[in-house]
Amino acid sequence: MTSRRDFLIAAAGTAGGISLAVTSGRAHATPAEMQDAVRKVTGGAPVRSGRVKLDVPPLIDNGNAVPLSVAVESPMTPSDHVKSIYVVTERNPLPNVVSVHLGPRAGRARFATRVRLADTQTVLAIAEMSDGSFWSDSVHVVVTLSACLEDGLI
Repeated sequence: MTSRRDFLIAAAGTAGGISLAVTSGRAHATPAEMQDAVRKVTGGAPVRSGRVKLDVPPLIDNGNAVPLSVAVESPMTPSDHVKSIYVVTERNPLPNVVSVHLGPRAGRARFATRVRLADTQTVLAIAEMSDGSFWSDSVHVVVTLSACLEDGLI
């Protein structure tokens, strides 16, 4: 007969093992998951380089609060404006970091924020224009102290 103590120890060990297996499997997205996120944003349309300026420091000491800004060249008129700006990452647990939706009344197509980066990776900004075209810029960021880590996996 199993004692209550033996049962609780076995149950805790099993639950901890399941939790570790689930969280360690999602510690980082893969480059393929980043490409899937880009396909969801663009619907498979081609993404051209240019018109977008992604500003992220190339070397970060701490990935917990990384300054990031995106600016897009656009007259922001009713016939020619930025509809949305998306930022996706290669190795965060979830590749979609931020989505900003704009209209011609925004005046300028730019924003700034701070994000968490889980590891050294490529950060990609994609702008969706009112004519249906997509433009992008990317930056490879080296992170010396990672963020987005699961508790207990450090």
